[in-house]
Amino acid sequence: MIPTVVWGTGNVGRAAIRAVEAHPALTLAAVLVHDPAKAGRDAGELGGLGRPLGVAATDDIAAVLATRPRAVVYAASGDIRPDDALADIGRAIRAGAVVVTPSLYPLYDQRNAPPELRDTVLAAVAEGGGSLFVSGVDPGWGNDVLPLLVSGLGTEVDVIRCQEIFDYSTYEQEDSVRHLIGMGHPMDYQPLMLAESVPTMVWGGQIRLMARALGVELDEIRETLDRRALETAVTTRTMGAFAAGTQGAVRFEVQGIVGGEPRIVIEHITRIHASCAPDWPSPPDGVGAHRVVIEGRPRIEVTVEASDEGENRSAGGNATAVGRLVSAIDWLVDAKPGLYDALDVPLRPAVGRLGRRPA
Repeated sequence: MIPTVVWGTGNVGRAAIRAVEAHPALTLAAVLVHDPAKAGRDAGELGGLGRPLGVAATDDIAAVLATRPRAVVYAASGDIRPDDALADIGRAIRAGAVVVTPSLYPLYDQRNAPPELRDTVLAAVAEGGGSLFVSGVDPGWGNDVLPLLVSGLGTEVDVIRCQEIFDYSTYEQEDSVRHLIGMGHPMDYQPLMLAESVPTMVWGGQIRLMARALGVELDEIRETLDRRALETAVTTRTMGAFAAGTQGAVRFEVQGIVGGEPRIVIEHITRIHASCAPDWPSPPDGVGAHRVVIEGRPRIEVTVEASDEGENRSAGGNATAVGRLVSAIDWLVDAKPGLYDALDVPLRPAVGRLGRRPA
């Protein structure tokens, strides 16, 4: 059994506790929390399992890492604290742990990450003997392993398009939805996530990964952006009111240009309410989905819908990201220390988990 720490108990951390507990090769060794109010609470309660696991959460990072856990699921956010997240992850790697995380966007495509970032991680690997694998859902399996797998079913492939189509009122991270993405702000507000070059910073690595796997050279990476205002005020269950005239929907593309044409495209279509931008593509049930479209011969379309925590679609997406990461831990433990990406780490069947429910 591989002693595994879950670091963070938010939207991703809750799912990570459940995934580690369910994995037959892993044992939950500790849960690290930032909020002192969570310290001492049982991991089963924090993970929404409805039963105790006998592991009390702690905020003592040094004490946990001193035990030299074999693996760490780093579930704390890196969106607005990338330097802190990198420092935390470096500590875990220097303690000898295999670290899996969705929190450092530039390292999804680790071969092309900024040298100062890559060198910092590789120095920690050399010092402590740990490893790092960064992945998620989108960016993550929704625009690396899934579209590449599906592309292999085509005879002629003209365009690979990966879409995330979501009603963000189900996404329980209000700061990100309102301020990073701009929902509910006046249309002249500049959301950080939509600023020029930021989508490429987040999703460009996925474009490069797919191009590398497909054996094509990119001319460049381009961005497109469209925003729509709410025509009427709406009230959401999770985040309250959004006023008429404020941003209610966003559509953008990150395009990999090959031979002068967009050939590898990652597209996001995000709404705070289904009434906004009704002419844009919608998910089958109006809530949320990830979709891969292979334009060519034959035309292939695969739509993935995941739900968790009371049929919540955003929670389902988080759970699939965690599933990808946690399922990689035993593979990484057997591999040599290093910095890995989605083309290195296989997506494997759920060996030992079919029909298995932890006691």
